[in-house]
Amino acid sequence: MVKKKLKICVLFGGKSAEHEVSIESAQNVIKALDPNKYQITPIKISHDGVFDINKIKQCDVVFPVLHGPFGEDGSMQGLFKIIGVPFVGPSVLGSAVSMDKDVMKRLLHEAGIPIAKYLTFRKGDKISYTKIAKTLGKIVFIKPANLGSSVGIHKARNEKEFTAGVKDAFLYDTKIVIEENIIGREIECSVLGNENPVAAIPGEIIPNADFYSYDSKYIDSESIAQIPAIIPKNTINKIKVMAVKVFKVLECEGMGRVDFFLKKNGDILVIELNTIPGFTAISMYPKMWEASGLPLPKLLDNLIQFAIERYNRENKLKVTVK
Repeated sequence: MVKKKLKICVLFGGKSAEHEVSIESAQNVIKALDPNKYQITPIKISHDGVFDINKIKQCDVVFPVLHGPFGEDGSMQGLFKIIGVPFVGPSVLGSAVSMDKDVMKRLLHEAGIPIAKYLTFRKGDKISYTKIAKTLGKIVFIKPANLGSSVGIHKARNEKEFTAGVKDAFLYDTKIVIEENIIGREIECSVLGNENPVAAIPGEIIPNADFYSYDSKYIDSESIAQIPAIIPKNTINKIKVMAVKVFKVLECEGMGRVDFFLKKNGDILVIELNTIPGFTAISMYPKMWEASGLPLPKLLDNLIQFAIERYNRENKLKVTVK
């Protein structure tokens, strides 16, 4: 008897500044999915947010490869839950809190997880570089609260750069976070699983620019990804343990990539967690798992299985009072 193929809908594109990166990630996922196991249906969301919802209703599992707002922030995950279809990656809550850098940092701080000093501002707030410099230092990073792939992020070394950076960041979001400048190595760690998540071998990003910008990630190919990261074994273990803790604190399931700063004195600070990390040919999430003995096709198998397991688990919950 021939085993029925699972119908996997790969969702990509979307209403986000990361639209093009999403397309590249999706192409890599589609190429790696085993055609002997899966019937693959690509579904593209336009820049205007237009797509065929009926196709999703016919899926056995949705694999969202959507980066940024309207895809990684819980909104699309809510749609999947309403429709009643299993989907890869964190659910509504984990997606939403991980996407919002301000809320994420508050939760991490509450859990005793070390983070950089930061301040949050909303559009219309009075923002004084002089006052901020007294709290965070003269060199700061300005980030839209809800965006990824380093879009809209600026390193400001003086008031002129600061003013321009704030203006640009507010083009992408109505809330921004301003962080202290941390001098340290950029370490990343992939996490996989539902109730009992595990971490991969960490990798290090050695950017070719002043920081790991959008161009460094996706346009210039000269940034170096060192996998595994050349760091002491005890530091590797600390990072893996912390990555899993961050994953759990932020209510994530399925997948996530946790980014860290490793300071010279050995201190480890959490930067953020990405709930739908990149899946391009040079993306760190799949490459770290590959270095840990889990090649991309097998990684995708696991992610799909975790999606089905969560769906089945949640389907057993009571939805009535009787």
